[in-house]
Amino acid sequence: MAAALTLGSCVSKKKYNLLLDDYNTAKVDLAESRAYNKSLDTMLEEAKANNAQLKDNLVALQGSLNQSLQQNTQGNVNISKLVDEINASNKYIKELIAAKNRSDSLNMVLTNNLTRSLSRDELRDVDVKVLKGVVYISLADNMLFRTGSYEVSDRAMETLSKIARIIKDYKDYDVMVECNTDNVPISRTNIRNNWDWSALRASSVVQVLQHKFGVDPARLSAAGHGEYRPIADNDTDSGRQRNRRTEIIITPNLDQFMDLIEQAPDNTQAGDAITGIPR
Repeated sequence: MAAALTLGSCVSKKKYNLLLDDYNTAKVDLAESRAYNKSLDTMLEEAKANNAQLKDNLVALQGSLNQSLQQNTQGNVNISKLVDEINASNKYIKELIAAKNRSDSLNMVLTNNLTRSLSRDELRDVDVKVLKGVVYISLADNMLFRTGSYEVSDRAMETLSKIARIIKDYKDYDVMVECNTDNVPISRTNIRNNWDWSALRASSVVQVLQHKFGVDPARLSAAGHGEYRPIADNDTDSGRQRNRRTEIIITPNLDQFMDLIEQAPDNTQAGDAITGIPR
């Protein structure tokens, strides 16, 4: 440009103006180029910063993912333990239900067989029922014993023989004979009170079942309750008569149920599994 100015006298005005325009255009282009380059640098720095942030986020995300996977793995283990405990508990419940159903079915069959074997006259003095999984045979006092005696009457022998026959068919059942009295004090030589009286009567029935009808004595037991388990008012003759009663109680052998109880699953492990599941 300096040369162009010094040579201005030799260069036409028109050409000078063209050169000046080119110069101005070059300046603008240079400024725009510098601005563009500056913008690119800014964008590059921003991109680098964003990239670094993304890398940091990736590292944090990877750590969170690893922790989550680890927690999920532990949670899966706990859930698996819980499922196992639930399955074991369900199996145990099913076994208990099956055992109870078997026992209930046998009780029903035993009761039906017993009532069918007794005559109509005998059923007036004998009451048979199933209560809470146990068969109760209640025998009237005036049928079972002679008046004022703890010896079994001849009249009761045929009835007891039928009961004994059913008992012998159910070898896995235990037999308890329980005798009760009214509240009238007993007055007999060598018998102190109604405790003695009821115990002697229960023992007499047990020994008849054993010695006369061949029931295994290991299955038998006798109990006397005196006047302390009344089922009626002792202030009336009919009430006292009802309270003077003997019950033959036939119960399933408890060994199978005790075995099931020993097999009960430990629910504390299920509780630990629940508390160990990550929230």
